Amino acid sequence: MNSLGFMSPLRREKKKYLPPTSRKDPKFEELQKVLVEWINATLLPEHIVVRSLEEDMFDGLILHHLFQKLASLKLQVEEIALTAASQRRKLAVVLEAATRSLQAEECEVPWSVETIFNKDLLATLHLLVALATRFQPDLPLPADVQVEVIVLESTKGGLKSERLVERLTEGGEDKDRPSQDVFDELFKLAPEKVDAVKEAIVTFVNQKLDRLGLSVQSLDTQFADGVILLLLIGQLEGFFLHLKEFYLTPSSPAEMLHNVTLALELLKDGGLLSYPVNPEDIVDKDAKSTLRVLYSLFCKHKLQEVADAGCRGPPS
Repeated sequence: MNSLGFMSPLRREKKKYLPPTSRKDPKFEELQKVLVEWINATLLPEHIVVRSLEEDMFDGLILHHLFQKLASLKLQVEEIALTAASQRRKLAVVLEAATRSLQAEECEVPWSVETIFNKDLLATLHLLVALATRFQPDLPLPADVQVEVIVLESTKGGLKSERLVERLTEGGEDKDRPSQDVFDELFKLAPEKVDAVKEAIVTFVNQKLDRLGLSVQSLDTQFADGVILLLLIGQLEGFFLHLKEFYLTPSSPAEMLHNVTLALELLKDGGLLSYPVNPEDIVDKDAKSTLRVLYSLFCKHKLQEVADAGCRGPPS
């Protein structure tokens, strides 16, 4: 692979590369992070995990499940495709359905079976941004994401290169609108989808708390005083909190607020909390805020376990 990172062919005589400086652009990285979290939250009930958009999307498996979930339809395509030929066929079916649903012309879209299958990151991002915009318009994609690409053209006179700017997301016309994350949209969906996410996280939490002789039945209420949350963080992150640092049996809202604030600070210090959470909301038993916090731990630990075990599809 070229050190610049090979991207998609524009025409037969042109090739497009994404240089390292573009890959490291903060907004470009943030766009990938938001899309990964969106996919993982959407497909959480199916135990499907994405770690890298560049490496995990090419064979059509995750795109198949994602599009079916978003469009609420069933595609007539094989569930597991093991050979390159069958993966291409499956990917072609999924992309044809997605492009048709997006009401786009195949000759005009910036993705194709060839580019997606060849792990073209820009093509994959264009497709995912289009799907998110169509099916999840409230998803807080970073606005005005642009990257510089290098286009190499083979001519009779030799190799010609030029630098172009490729736009991935539009400008933020709604800058005054409060930012939202996947859970803002999740809570607008059918209640059973929220319940499925809660059930998966409760199972994860109880597996980790079992060695402490603790268990959780309600995410909405049992984390309000911060005690179980602090013990869970210590258990997962591998450190011990001295009892003088928090209230083991808080008896007032102020003591509960102290505990929750400490827990959120620990998560921020560990780089786990990407969305701002008000500690008062946790104390007030706000289900969405509590779920955001627990999902940040779930993302790092449970999804990592599943991914390390090679679980890319629903368990048998």
